[in-house]
Amino acid sequence: MNWRINKMHRVGKQVRALSAALLLPFVASITMAETVEGQVIGIVDGDTFMLLTPDKQQVNVRVAEIDAPERGQPYATRSRQQLADLIFQKEVTVHVQVVDRYNRPVGRPLVGDTDVTVEMIRSGAAWVYRSYSDDVELYELERAAKAKLRGLWSLPEYQRVPPWEYRNGERSETQRIDLAPAFQCGSKSYCGEMVSCDEARFYLKTCGLTRLDGDGDGLPCEAICR
Repeated sequence: MNWRINKMHRVGKQVRALSAALLLPFVASITMAETVEGQVIGIVDGDTFMLLTPDKQQVNVRVAEIDAPERGQPYATRSRQQLADLIFQKEVTVHVQVVDRYNRPVGRPLVGDTDVTVEMIRSGAAWVYRSYSDDVELYELERAAKAKLRGLWSLPEYQRVPPWEYRNGERSETQRIDLAPAFQCGSKSYCGEMVSCDEARFYLKTCGLTRLDGDGDGLPCEAICR
């Protein structure tokens, strides 16, 4: 029995090695071609998707210059859905910038004339990836999304942990819990009673206390939420 198990392990390793060997030339060709095209057949998360090329190659693609919430973070599901709404089952062209350490082409996908990277930032579905983008337009779009509380920017501030910090453990779970305010609907009614912008947003968004947003711009208690 043991020799059969060992043989199966050896065969499995050989298959994985062969698969990797077959993939490398394709990855290299993507790098040389600088673009990859095909239909989106799967959405992994808010910044990664699966592409089926015309020659039936399945390619895992990383959207360049953005970083979406990780699984388990607030807004991760909605970020993934936003990417799906933009590209799922559509034909896309990806202008490849680099192939990352996971053998994924990294680039800015286009659906027709629509730049998916731009739309993810415009809608507040992802952060501009600070370490990998110097695109001034993206930072301006992010500032506008934040000012208008779009997407993830509508979350309480303590929940807006950038994915690169979340992955690196720069905020422990204990710290995140400690940062969460103990707000409770019904205990306050006016801006003068709010001790922070996060508290005002909680009462507006969660409790429906619309009097806190007198001008209807989505920003409560502007004296403390400028």
